[in-house]
Amino acid sequence: MFIDGLDPVLDGPSHNIYSPEEDCDSVASPQQRKRSRLSSTCSTTGRDVREDENDGSSGISNEKWHSSDDADIKPPHLDFTPVQEPGPQILPNRCTSPLQFFQLLFPKKMWQTIVVHTNDYGAKCHEKKGKVWDYICQKDLKSYIALVIYMSMFRCSSLTDYWSVSEHFSLSFPAKLMSYKKFLSISKALHLSDSKEDEKNSFRKGTAAYERLGKIQPLYQVIREACKTFFHPFQNITIVERMVTSQDKTVLKRCVKNKSPNMGYKLFALTDCTCGYTWDFFIYEGKSCASQNVGLSYESVMALVDENMLGSGYKLFVDKFYTSPTLFRDLLYKKIWACGPIWTNRTGFPKTVVNRLSKNAPRGTMRWIRDDSLLFVEWKDSQEVQMCSTFHKAFEGDTVQRKVKSDTHRTIVEVPIPAVVLDYNRNMEVVDLSDRITGHYRALLKPRKWYQCVFYHFLDIIVENAFIMQELMAKGKNKKPLTRKAFLEMLILELTELCPQD
Repeated sequence: MFIDGLDPVLDGPSHNIYSPEEDCDSVASPQQRKRSRLSSTCSTTGRDVREDENDGSSGISNEKWHSSDDADIKPPHLDFTPVQEPGPQILPNRCTSPLQFFQLLFPKKMWQTIVVHTNDYGAKCHEKKGKVWDYICQKDLKSYIALVIYMSMFRCSSLTDYWSVSEHFSLSFPAKLMSYKKFLSISKALHLSDSKEDEKNSFRKGTAAYERLGKIQPLYQVIREACKTFFHPFQNITIVERMVTSQDKTVLKRCVKNKSPNMGYKLFALTDCTCGYTWDFFIYEGKSCASQNVGLSYESVMALVDENMLGSGYKLFVDKFYTSPTLFRDLLYKKIWACGPIWTNRTGFPKTVVNRLSKNAPRGTMRWIRDDSLLFVEWKDSQEVQMCSTFHKAFEGDTVQRKVKSDTHRTIVEVPIPAVVLDYNRNMEVVDLSDRITGHYRALLKPRKWYQCVFYHFLDIIVENAFIMQELMAKGKNKKPLTRKAFLEMLILELTELCPQD
């Protein structure tokens, strides 16, 4: 999806700075640009990158790069005015248990909806084979989801090991809830939408009326709205990509470099940098007729960063796939700060080589250049790092510890670091941790249906967000929050209606 088509906004020259409402008539023709695919390392490789084939006239040409000794002006302050008070939007005494936090994001009405659709689909499939479907109830579905969460906590080499009858190497809990045969039948028949509506939608395939996400639509929208309703992000936010792998073959499957070796379904999510809460997300459906030809990275950010829902003064941290001067200026017009690493061949990046960072520069050396509201920074760490920001000052005297190799041993030294690099690393650490936690529930189930894979990722998001809200609510009351392990254990017991003694 990245190499097919062109991006006239990001790949065209930007001689002049223009506001979002101005007409972009100066954009180069598509024949003048093409995309190149590179792998994503810090300085020379990365996600799909634009290859600038013009004479290098775009960007700043009359300026020179400055060193850390040169004074820089601090950008004007932008007041942080969120639409709501950041944090959980819940009454203090409304939720006291893990299940109550879980059901905020997974409403009770969805239990019955999934049960009805699963029974209809299971009965239909069994009828074709001449078999009788064993109908399930809400209690069965809750026990099934409890077992899925349980399997993420206690890993076995195969699914049958959870129902092992070995005297010494068996787990007793799964067999108390349901048999292996019943668990397998539910996992195969799990369905989120009306089968009759699915059939009608399949006849519309190839037309504008066809819904690619029809099989997850009911749950998809409910969870998105619930995640936004019961939490409001703190000031620092980010956009992350997630890949949901599947063995099913559909047109929605995509591949993300350095995320997974497998093909899958790409999700873009707006995540809170303070706690890792997933506030909003959407599944990429491929190119549509409504696309404005501004590039997937630009469109995904603008689709998730809604200043009417969020407020103004937010600080957005993004990676190289999204960072571009065009995007950052348009975000600043919406009163949203932005910061992130940038490719040197992105349109708008300074082309001047006067006093630029040399390849053999010592560790900690930096260069910077300012283009009105945009700050571009080059810093030498183990590799060269290029950053772009709309709210940082070039250098504020910060240092970081690094190991430097000498003749006999390694020594720890303090090296200067630009504020934009330090701030970016601090804020992305929490998000990286949250991103690693998600994706546990598909390890052994290996569903063949794409919508089942997406359902398990929804479960990832719900459980993680519920845990984060519990943690923040407890800290707000000056109480000790549950650990992740204790939270999941209590959630499993509440879903199965078992007491701790059982």
